[in-house]
Order: sequence, then structure tokens, then C-alpha cells
Amino acid sequence: MNRLTMRHMQDNQSGTISAVKVGGELGRRIRDMGLVPGTEIMVQGRAPLYDPVALRVRGFTLTLRNNEANHIEVEVS
Repeated sequence: MNRLTMRHMQDNQSGTISAVKVGGELGRRIRDMGLVPGTEIMVQGRAPLYDPVALRVRGFTLTLRNNEANHIEVEVS
């Protein structure tokens, strides 16, 4: 399996979060949204300028800015 940051995932690509590599307020906020290691996600799409990214996670759609997605490492097949 390959590991890459969520920012570099393609549309309709899925994977499992392997790490959240940021602490402090941003790390807490990301984890509070349910983006924790072991969670399966799928990139639904991106805005015209590629920021933000829309994710499908735990049955709902969530959007993240690229600077937030940079801190989330995902295992993709």
C-alpha cells in the first residue's frame, strides 16, 4: 500500500487514514471531525481551483482546505 497526504489524492480515490501529523488546535479540530487513524475516506471532488477538497467519511460529506489536508496521511491501494 502507498502512503500519501490527503491533499495529493485523486477524485474518487479511497483509503484509510494512517496518521494525523499535526498537534495543537488544528490537530484537535481535525480529530474532532472524525478524521482519526483507521477511518476510511473517499475523495468526492474538489473546487475549481482544487481548494477545498470534499471527502466522504462515516456516511457524511466533509470539506477540508488543502493546508489542513496536508497534515493527514492516508494509505491507498
